Amino acid sequence: MTSAVIDVAIVGAGPVGTLLAAELARLGVAATVIEQRAEAGGGSRAVGIHATALAAMEASGATDRLLADALRVRVGEARRRGRTLGEVRFDRLHARHPFVATLPQSATEAALAGAAAAWDAPPPRRGAAVTSVRSRGGADGGAAGAVEVTLDAGESLAARIVVVAGGLRSRALLPALGGETRVRRAPYPDRYLMTDTADVSGDGNRAVVHLDPRGVLESFPLPGGRRRYVAWVGAATGDRALDRAGDSAEADAATARLRTAVAERTGSDAEASTVSHATTFGVARSRLTALRVGRVLAIGDAAHEVSPIGGQGMNLGLIDAVTLAPLLARWIRYGDAPPELAAWERARLRAADLSGRLAAANTTLGRPHGAATALGVRLALAGPTARLMAHAYAMGFDSAARRFRR
Repeated sequence: MTSAVIDVAIVGAGPVGTLLAAELARLGVAATVIEQRAEAGGGSRAVGIHATALAAMEASGATDRLLADALRVRVGEARRRGRTLGEVRFDRLHARHPFVATLPQSATEAALAGAAAAWDAPPPRRGAAVTSVRSRGGADGGAAGAVEVTLDAGESLAARIVVVAGGLRSRALLPALGGETRVRRAPYPDRYLMTDTADVSGDGNRAVVHLDPRGVLESFPLPGGRRRYVAWVGAATGDRALDRAGDSAEADAATARLRTAVAERTGSDAEASTVSHATTFGVARSRLTALRVGRVLAIGDAAHEVSPIGGQGMNLGLIDAVTLAPLLARWIRYGDAPPELAAWERARLRAADLSGRLAAANTTLGRPHGAATALGVRLALAGPTARLMAHAYAMGFDSAARRFRR
């Protein structure tokens, strides 16, 4: 182990880890971020940032950077066979940012990295994989003690605090927090196909959810005249076109299947014609039973996984980071773990459970349903339930939201 002890080591330079580094730098703590990827990720995985997360990131300067490139979605519309069932109005939220900001995750990471750099946060150490995290004395969080972080090249670092924020793959580093043995898990059979393509829908900045008898088709606008389509395509049944969409023949079949789903569920051959590729994914729900043991903590997807249907997961992790940073800064400054960490952990576990339930409801609603379900959606969106839905999607029921209201 190297002799120098760093203050905070963050495993993972995705959006959550990068935001935590930015917040810590703003509070006067330099964190060492360790990232397995040699370069920042491309692609467009999580695309929506909700009102509460946007408000939470204002102090770091990240919100202004994100909004400079983002598209603002103020209305979500539910349709069935071309007919409008109702709307969810984000523009009527009592929030500083009454909309959903959409942009590719690569752009989100770049904006957060820019915010971190503006606070003189050290750049991440890239191309280094963490292979183990072990406490070395003082594990209760007192002034003495450290955590040994071992890298794949054999190098070891000593840190006063380690935060694992490297997504699901980093859970293997967390035996003390549950690892693979103390995880509450609920897998789902649902499979989806997704693409980002040119937007010829005519829907502008409006998000549209097509509740079709064959399954949901979600349609989200993105910056630069692009649109994301996500289609429910069935349960996991060993369909090679779904399970092996990385192979060329299966990829072609998956693309054709998504093209058909877009045509059938939107009624637009023009929209379907823009689909030139597809990726497949399944969904699950899981979380650790504890987010902290001693000097080791977990946030983001490393701590809690929710179905991406509904766009809760990344936002949940961003709020984890913003609410944790001041507690870690106090810990570093005064030497002892703040007693408020216990309340933080309970609040974030409750928030994860709430987001998980909302995402599960969205997943269930996206399965094939008949006219009765469509009628129920129409009735719900015609009344006060629509306002509650907008509040829920915007993370308004997260207890941290109260801190960031206007």
